[in-house]
Amino acid sequence: MKRFFRKILIFTIIIVVLSSFGYIKNQSKKKKFTIVLDAGHGGKDPGKVAKVGKNRYFEKDVALKMILLIGKELEKNDDINVIYTRKDDTFVDLFVRGKIANDANADLFVSLHCNAHTSQAYGSETYVLGLHANKQNFEVAKAENEAIYLEDDYETNYANYDINSPESVIGLTIMQEEFLNQSIVLAAMIQENFEVKLKRKNRGVKQAGFIVLHQTFMPSVLIETGFITNDKERQYLRSSKGQQEMSKSVVNAIMGYKKRIEENVGDDFSFELEKDSVSSVENDIDDVKEDVVNRDNNEELNPIPDASPIIFKVQISAGTTQLELKAYNFKGLNPITREKEEGIYRYFYGELSNFEDAKKFQEEAKEKGYRSAFIVAYKKDKRIPIKEALKSISN
Repeated sequence: MKRFFRKILIFTIIIVVLSSFGYIKNQSKKKKFTIVLDAGHGGKDPGKVAKVGKNRYFEKDVALKMILLIGKELEKNDDINVIYTRKDDTFVDLFVRGKIANDANADLFVSLHCNAHTSQAYGSETYVLGLHANKQNFEVAKAENEAIYLEDDYETNYANYDINSPESVIGLTIMQEEFLNQSIVLAAMIQENFEVKLKRKNRGVKQAGFIVLHQTFMPSVLIETGFITNDKERQYLRSSKGQQEMSKSVVNAIMGYKKRIEENVGDDFSFELEKDSVSSVENDIDDVKEDVVNRDNNEELNPIPDASPIIFKVQISAGTTQLELKAYNFKGLNPITREKEEGIYRYFYGELSNFEDAKKFQEEAKEKGYRSAFIVAYKKDKRIPIKEALKSISN
């Protein structure tokens, strides 16, 4: 009888463990879409100031209220992770805001501000990182960038950036260029919502050298919601109605952008793994490595000679949409190749003759958000099992 209950107990434990693995696998299939929301200025940095009689109205207050409304709405979606650079009246260095987004491996960075002018100028505009197209764009960016002078050690943190020089951004934008198109797409959607749904004056999508955008490595936009110095617009931006409407428009644009990105590239393609079982591939790798160590006096797996017909690639995504093979479509990864089979497009990162290099590419792809990325092998342009490829290169 004891043996019977022991068997039942062991069987129950096995079922629980296997169920847990299944749950973990399902939970890890899809990475949450991470959005970093940045309320401009804060604390000792008030941002733009509108002086009306004895009253003072600060950009930092309007930006914070709107960003919290945006975040509250986005947080209603289970597949979205919202991170704030600040949630109260706190001063945050510009480079720290970018670091928050980069450390979170965010999919999107949205910075929210208010504009100002000596006239009664009005309307909304959304910026992406780039060269100052004209003096007006330069002045807007310069005004926002002046916040660095309130930071400790700003000379060290921004040693290569001169906010008084329009040319200083040249070269600094190259690393973010791969995200430019996606940033423009979101910026255009935001501006369209402001114009069409809220009947706001559309001042367009513009490029300028905002330091806060320069610090991020992902699609990023900076929204100038309106002019706090315009009497009518200030009242709207400070009102509950205006803040709700503006925030809702930004949320709708973000959700539209997210849908567009996910329709283009889906990184959940676990059905592909049936061709090369993860567990069996790992076992094959260990077996082949052991063979090589025994034959080669404890040396690691040798690189493939250039003449070898075996090529390794990292499959990062699959879907029904044909995408242009540009880095900005694949979170900055390059080079990308594409194959089509039975209506499914498969996208691969890298073409490598060394398996160890392929593993490094796989890790890089996973760090970029392609959690299901896996290595595939080809021999004379024909896909072969990993086991066969590893045994071939070990001979």
